[in-house]
Amino acid sequence: MVTVQRRERVVQRLIEEEMRESFLDYSMSVIVQRALPDVRDGLKPVHRRILYAMRELGLNPNRPYKKSASVVGEVLGKYHPHGDTAVYDTMVRMVQDFSLRYPLIDGQGNFGSIDGDNAAAYRYTEAKLAAVALELLADIDRDTVGFIDTFDAQRQEPMVLPARLPNLLVNGSSGIAVGMSTNVPPHNLSEIAKAVKLLVRNPDVTVKQLMKVVPGPDFPTGGLIMGTDGIRAAYTTGRGRIVMRARVVRETKRGGKEQIVVTELPYGVSKARVIEQIAELARHRTVDDISDLRDESDRDGMRIVIELKRGAQMKPVLNKLWKKTHLQSTFGAIMLALDHGTPREFTLKELLERYRDHRLDVIRRRSEHDLREAREEAHIVEGLITALDYIDEIIGVIRKSKNRDEAAAALRKRFDFSEAQANAILDMRLARLTSLETDELKKRQKELKALIKELTGLLADEQLQLAKLVDELDEVVAKFADARRTAIMGEETEVAVEDMIAQEDVVVTVSHEGYIKRIPMYLYRRRATSGKPLAGMERYEGDFLEHAFIANTHDTVLLFTTDGHAYALPVHEVPESARASRGKSLSQLLGLERDAALAAVVTVGDFDADRVVVFLTSDGTIKRTTLDQFANTRAGGINAINLKAGDSLLDVKLSDGGNDIVLVTRAGRAIRFPETDAPAMGRAAQGVRGIKLRPKDTVVGMVVVRRDSTLCTITAQGYAKRTPITEYPVQGRGGLGTLTLKTTDRTGTIVAAKELIAGDELMLITAKGIAGRLRADDVPVQGRSTQGKHVLALARGDKVVEVARIGGGGGGGGASEVDEDELGVPAGQEELEL
Repeated sequence: MVTVQRRERVVQRLIEEEMRESFLDYSMSVIVQRALPDVRDGLKPVHRRILYAMRELGLNPNRPYKKSASVVGEVLGKYHPHGDTAVYDTMVRMVQDFSLRYPLIDGQGNFGSIDGDNAAAYRYTEAKLAAVALELLADIDRDTVGFIDTFDAQRQEPMVLPARLPNLLVNGSSGIAVGMSTNVPPHNLSEIAKAVKLLVRNPDVTVKQLMKVVPGPDFPTGGLIMGTDGIRAAYTTGRGRIVMRARVVRETKRGGKEQIVVTELPYGVSKARVIEQIAELARHRTVDDISDLRDESDRDGMRIVIELKRGAQMKPVLNKLWKKTHLQSTFGAIMLALDHGTPREFTLKELLERYRDHRLDVIRRRSEHDLREAREEAHIVEGLITALDYIDEIIGVIRKSKNRDEAAAALRKRFDFSEAQANAILDMRLARLTSLETDELKKRQKELKALIKELTGLLADEQLQLAKLVDELDEVVAKFADARRTAIMGEETEVAVEDMIAQEDVVVTVSHEGYIKRIPMYLYRRRATSGKPLAGMERYEGDFLEHAFIANTHDTVLLFTTDGHAYALPVHEVPESARASRGKSLSQLLGLERDAALAAVVTVGDFDADRVVVFLTSDGTIKRTTLDQFANTRAGGINAINLKAGDSLLDVKLSDGGNDIVLVTRAGRAIRFPETDAPAMGRAAQGVRGIKLRPKDTVVGMVVVRRDSTLCTITAQGYAKRTPITEYPVQGRGGLGTLTLKTTDRTGTIVAAKELIAGDELMLITAKGIAGRLRADDVPVQGRSTQGKHVLALARGDKVVEVARIGGGGGGGGASEVDEDELGVPAGQEELEL
């Protein structure tokens, strides 16, 4: 038991009851009077009191700023009997453009920063209402909302603001009460306005339909939202987990070093804290690819620069930063607000309905107020017009009266005026007796009748009230709406770094020994114009460029090894290297075995199921697989084709699915057949026979026929010739084919078959490591049954073992097969001339 003394009375109470009642009283006070916003205007009492007090002080947008201290004092003294810190902190947040999507107060001075810095003391800062705040206060003096006594009963304050602006949704709200909390995310004004209009047109609209115009929150700091599941949960149930990420861009510095630049942070994240977290990770070598960290932010925007070490890959670094820093953060949406004093959670549709209902109530109350005033004024005007008609008699009545009360009574008795009309006549100035004033009164009477008719019709028709709601909301949108700042991406697991990489064209080169690099297109063009080699491969004996092609940074390079595996490397992850560098080893980038040999390299923009990957093995097996089956190639590579024992992958081409294929064997046979003769198969298949091989014969090359060109065959003893592809008859798949070159002991067997067009060159590699270049124009055009021309002098015992095609026939360094159709170069771009 406890003893409670109340006004000289002693009450015996159980402590459990006293604690329960006191705690419940405190809890309800916190819930209703401090922590939770009203669903109608989206404001907590302290916000509402600050805005109303600033209005009473005359701090409109067109007036000078006033010290924040005077505002805080006004709020404390008249409306909010709590600490000055609570009032000023709230006021500061209403100024910050990184806290509110549409700030309600216009501040001058230090009101804090996104770094987490505190605002200056209220004696140093100044403030006035922002223009958008006037939309919350509009019509408050026209009996649109209810008023209650302030804490000292000396004046009144509004229970809620009229709120033309759907403030709870556009600016959001957060607060922690007793046993509950709210966390409503901010949204884009124009999107919310569209949703309101959609609800007005169709009250049965679903949340799914509303999400077509409100795709998700729009945070004042921008950034990215990863996935829509959390948004959908918040809009349909009132609670959801929304994953936010910083917006980053990739920049390449001179010399090939790369840096990650953060330009926007997740909502509610301190920039200083993020920089501290990244520095901590670099210091403890949790992320050891960071070489420097700088804050280059200025008045033009945020710019956190994370410089990477040479050769570092951006994607792994970003993945660690997402996981270990606030560059990725979670917004736990709780759509909770007070509904007529009762806290409850709302769906998106319910929040829009409460805003609609509140605005309808405001419009009705305002219309009733205006109608009441119009009728009162019309009544007075009617009396004044009557008085002017009998002005001489009225003057006589007034002159005979002893005082005002007697005159008013006489007028009411003589002319049947009401008390209000009689008083208005007695207050009338002599200037109103002119004929012009009489015309003005009649004109005003006509206007008032029209207004009364309009307001009466408006109050009788809810559709007109809804139309008025939409018109007023459109006016707010026209004044304050802006573009969406936060981008909504795909699901978190599906978002690729490419989405944050600028699209640009680059030149990608792969050397004979498996080194890859990229060069920006503008550098390539500069070198091509100056006549300098594209890459200084002359420094590396025995190595040369075997593949060179134009690609976009959003493309993917597919690399196929002779053992039948496929590896994917996004173009933006290909290291940018200097001219004299070979680049980086594929074994380091992709985890290839050091002795792994490349069979082919192709570049892909879109993994379209209509395109086909054509495989050729050394034993004549052909296989076709749709390109979409390589869209999700994992880091360690995938099996692209199953090979029989002793077989190896020889070549890979891309096709549109309707071309002819020419296969050439070591013994001088060739076959041409429609590629559709080979059925499309899965990656795990072995394929079908493309050409029937005689004993000890193997396939050496493949051409996918898509243009008028020649087939060049090169033999081990340095003989070569070009034969028009049109000379090869179309046959059925799996036969012995026809003769393409008559091989003898003098010519040796065929070592390669390449498609050549004018301007191409060939790089011939011998068993002793000698490399020779051969222009296509120096290779004679001959029929299928000829031996060709001796084009390369060989030392005794030496022979040709490898041949690479160099597209374009340009300057030094060596390059290889650049084929726009074959390698996925975007339409309209030129071939490389190396």
